[in-house]
Amino acid sequence: MRKAWEITGELYRNAKPVVRQEEEQTWTVNLDTSSFYDQLLSLDWGSRVPGSGAPECIMAASMQALENRGYRCSDRAYELLEEGLKLRDTGDFVRLHEISAELHYELNHAERDETSDYWSHTGYASFEDYEKKVVFPEKRDVDVSAPEFRGRLKAAWLSQMIGGAMGTMVEGYTSENLYQAFGEVFDYLREPNTYNDDITYELVFLDAFSRYGYSVTSKEIALSWAGLIPCGWSAEELALRSIKSGIMPPESGTLRNPFNEWIGAQMKGGICGMVAPGDVYQAAKLAWSDGEIAHANNGILGEVFNAVMTSLAFVEDDIHTILRQAIALIPADSEYHSVVSFAWDCCEKYDDWHTALHDCEKRYQKYNWIHAYPNACCEVIALYYGDGDYTKTLHIITMCGVDVDCNAGMIMPVLAIQKGMYIIPKRLIHPAFSMLTTYMRGQREITLDELTDDTLNSILDAKQKEEV
Repeated sequence: MRKAWEITGELYRNAKPVVRQEEEQTWTVNLDTSSFYDQLLSLDWGSRVPGSGAPECIMAASMQALENRGYRCSDRAYELLEEGLKLRDTGDFVRLHEISAELHYELNHAERDETSDYWSHTGYASFEDYEKKVVFPEKRDVDVSAPEFRGRLKAAWLSQMIGGAMGTMVEGYTSENLYQAFGEVFDYLREPNTYNDDITYELVFLDAFSRYGYSVTSKEIALSWAGLIPCGWSAEELALRSIKSGIMPPESGTLRNPFNEWIGAQMKGGICGMVAPGDVYQAAKLAWSDGEIAHANNGILGEVFNAVMTSLAFVEDDIHTILRQAIALIPADSEYHSVVSFAWDCCEKYDDWHTALHDCEKRYQKYNWIHAYPNACCEVIALYYGDGDYTKTLHIITMCGVDVDCNAGMIMPVLAIQKGMYIIPKRLIHPAFSMLTTYMRGQREITLDELTDDTLNSILDAKQKEEV
């Protein structure tokens, strides 16, 4: 094998001198590099969600996320934030770049706030730490070779598209503002489509899982990220940059990543449950491996929560039982458990889901609408009050607001897996759902049937590898 010095030496010795024209002597032959990076920076200071137009400010959100995680942002950080917000629309990118760099420095050196309630809960840094604190139910066999199983997988993917399409139209708004704008929403507000970034991460997991089966590691999934995903947002974008710099999980989820307890892991747990039907331990283990790429602690527990519910849906008919078991599989001393158990208690307390939501909104008002906590509450509320009814559940999760596409994309497949295709109202099955459009490299489009077959074949291959 050639050494590095031999490779570079060969390049040097074989290089033939040339005289370049003036227009070739620049870094910006085909691209205005400065404007490109200015545009990227401006997104940090103010952007709108592509599907719904909801406003975001990732710089303010990063400070919010750190404080949610028990850190104290300095007075200097807040001074820089206010200055940056004032400069956002002036076009003074020279100063805005300076402010952004200094603000990131301040955030990277934020001090632990010992008065924060965050530190009263136990943190979980590994799957081994997590599994010691819970009792998993016995694995229940599911006949994955039966035609009925393929139908349940197809119903799950279709329901994720339905939930994603419905949610993309309204994500990023409060329940109150959705009611004021649209009234009760039971149907699509516009023609639905399948272009959604959330599902991309599940497809990338499936890519790695199809090659490595149940032994797939977080590093192997992370490398699929590097190959297939061009860019991300918040926790995923920061992790992707780390991975491309050679920083692998779990460090990619913890190194200078203030968003690692946001919804990004929670929104993709479904696939881990789909490939481990009835095997809750395996679903949780896969979810942990997948989650630690860009998340940590409570962020990963959010993915475990959804993976467990999805896995249980193959073997349990009662949605309330699934909820109770999923909550029980979150360590009681974790902060995430305090969130989902609080939401459950609200459901038990009130007859009306609006009242339960109001209490959850009040309790978690300091959390960003993209954080795992307010969205986990909405999942619990919609599944509890939906009581297994597909239309009712979709309506409630839509009207709860916050990150609707992530939430609906996770809980609607649970109902579809339980009952199969027949539970899905025909009026919700739009022709657009026959084809999933992604922004992945190499596979921009995949049909629903192809996706179903890929998932099924990956499960069959993984089980065969296990037997060997």
